Amino acid sequence: PAPRVEGGGLSRLREAGLEVETGVRGDAARRLNDGFLTRLTRGRPRVTMKLATTMDGRIATRTGDSQWITGPLARQRGHLLRARHDAILTGAGTAAADDPMLTCRLPGLADRSPARVVLDTALRTAPDSRLARTAAETPTWIYATDTSGQGGFAGTGVEIRAVDADADGRPAIPAVLADLAARGITRLLVEAGPGVSASFLKADAVDAIHWFRAPSFMGGDGKAAAASIGVDELADMTAFEAAATLPLGDDTLEIYRRRPGA
Repeated sequence: PAPRVEGGGLSRLREAGLEVETGVRGDAARRLNDGFLTRLTRGRPRVTMKLATTMDGRIATRTGDSQWITGPLARQRGHLLRARHDAILTGAGTAAADDPMLTCRLPGLADRSPARVVLDTALRTAPDSRLARTAAETPTWIYATDTSGQGGFAGTGVEIRAVDADADGRPAIPAVLADLAARGITRLLVEAGPGVSASFLKADAVDAIHWFRAPSFMGGDGKAAAASIGVDELADMTAFEAAATLPLGDDTLEIYRRRPGA
């Protein structure tokens, strides 16, 4: 569906005398190119949400303790996910609480670290955070609805992007995704807290979930993986289908894809 080609490549091959057969392993080809195709057909990157939780879907205790719920093999697999995406997105709350690097730290893949994206309504990310201090090495973009404090990031290499607000006053997910697509981002990994995860689910903008699940329970006073998304009827839920399950030591990786037509 690329406008600059629109089937012209097949025509040129046939005109050159080559036999061309289409549709061979079409599903596999679509999965291989799904980020590129999503960007062209939907005007946004393909979005994968990464979760690391207990068996009952908790990401932290009531006091905020979260490191580490899953084990080393699961964390290594999470870094491989980063290497396979163009950009990684988190929220200002996670950036403040964890002061993350959001880079790929697998041996030999450090140069595959994705661009880093932070949703930060009023620019409360610290200019001396690790994200800001390393912005000259790894592209770092902050999306805000109020950019009056951007002067604090002068000289850091952080790029501040103004974006429209949603009904709650936060950066509107469709606007952020459209801007990322315009910048050439085809695959976006979301590693965020419950608020940002809920925002993506409410915007119906999650194409796949990689769920790292530890064999433990935390109970109802733990912090849930996603905040409220306003589902009143079962029919309103975003539907996914199980794609794969992979044991990672004591943990399990469950991969879900959006159900066709959902």
